[in-house]
Amino acid sequence: MKISFYGAAGEVTGSCYYVETSRARVLVDFGLHQGTREQRQRNRVLPPVPFDRLDAVVLTHAHIDHSGRLPLLKRQGYTRQIYCTPATRDLVELLLRDSAELQQADAKRMTKRNERRGKPAVRPLYSVEDAIAILDQLSTLRYDTPAEVAPGVSIRFVDAGHILGSASIEMTVVDGGVKRVIVFSGDIGQNGMPLLRDPTPLAKADLVLMESTYGDRDHRPLEQTIEEAAGIMREAVWNKEKVLIPSFAVGRSQLILYYLNKLARSGRVPEFPVFLDSPMAIDALKLYRKYLHVLDAETREQTRNGEYPLDVPNLTCTVTPDESRKINDMHCCAVVIAGSGMCTGGRIIHHLRHNIWRRNVTVLIVGYQAHGTLGRQLVEGAKFVRIFGERVIVRATVRTLGGLSAHAGQSELLAWAGNYEKNAAGQRPRFVLTHGEPGARAALQAKLKATLAIDAELPEWGGSITLN
Repeated sequence: MKISFYGAAGEVTGSCYYVETSRARVLVDFGLHQGTREQRQRNRVLPPVPFDRLDAVVLTHAHIDHSGRLPLLKRQGYTRQIYCTPATRDLVELLLRDSAELQQADAKRMTKRNERRGKPAVRPLYSVEDAIAILDQLSTLRYDTPAEVAPGVSIRFVDAGHILGSASIEMTVVDGGVKRVIVFSGDIGQNGMPLLRDPTPLAKADLVLMESTYGDRDHRPLEQTIEEAAGIMREAVWNKEKVLIPSFAVGRSQLILYYLNKLARSGRVPEFPVFLDSPMAIDALKLYRKYLHVLDAETREQTRNGEYPLDVPNLTCTVTPDESRKINDMHCCAVVIAGSGMCTGGRIIHHLRHNIWRRNVTVLIVGYQAHGTLGRQLVEGAKFVRIFGERVIVRATVRTLGGLSAHAGQSELLAWAGNYEKNAAGQRPRFVLTHGEPGARAALQAKLKATLAIDAELPEWGGSITLN
């Protein structure tokens, strides 16, 4: 049995793992590479996977760095099922449509620029039609429901606590009369976060592929984060500032709404207008009600008592582009939540272009920013940035709010890994670290060795490992 790594190996985007046995071929995740232009160009170079001969594709969750290249599968001859949880299926529909629209818009803009330079037109990576076409191949499995997805390969999804519908995959493989259990962690969430259930621990495996996004550090205590957020909001109200929050449409936007609601209802900050300026985040908000049964016990209890925690006072959901543009005409206190979370596209780019040169604006960064993204430039203190090819001065205050991450910090990753039982020889499973930048992976590798005597491996793109 062989596993090859064609994404999220020494980086945090482009997740893609290829599992081969003597009888089956299975792809786990097929996400977009994000970040610099060079990184994005890698989306157009397909990995050496026989897509037309795959038996199954399995998806950990809907985020675009895990699902974003699924629309390419059909044109490569893949006609079988893509397995995911029911909530992931609904979120994937939102995310892939949005991704396709962005691909088409970017291609149109670059084509116009190329025409002026005498260069050829640019084709989008895929179209909205491609995104819609792949949806018919999505097949859902509920949590804790084992199912055979390929000859000798069965899977079980357990809640990863990362976003709505996210899963870790327990894959049981029988090959040559030998049974092996492989775990794909997916993205592991933090314990104790609102709305979502805590990650489900697993105990038995022969091989564990574990994410390492925050393998080099822990997050701030949550209460400190909320108190800092309250201070930022009080200051914004007092100074009549606009607060721009780049946010992932799925997961992070809903978490921000939860805390804004909590702060406003508790009286810790004055009430203020909030704009959810993301059609996709608005649609995702509806799915939280639909899938209330997979949210945490506290959320279900609050809802039964008539206090749904995502009902935010003074919330305006802006769907149309005209509604979005009108926000830029406002020069008073307001919170604007818009995608994308790393400022790589979406409506937040327009808000930054119209506001980042102003002094009475705060840009509040609430999530991970990959190398090469506009969000990363802002976090690192860039004085000037390029937006739509225009050099724009940064006069706005840029602040980072730690602690709201949808990823587990180092200590929680170690606890998750430490839950695995030792075998008869007194050894823990073989560990492979993925989905992390080099420094984070190396730090987690050292901690696993020091605390759990685990010699974790760090594969690179195109590398592979074999289980005999």
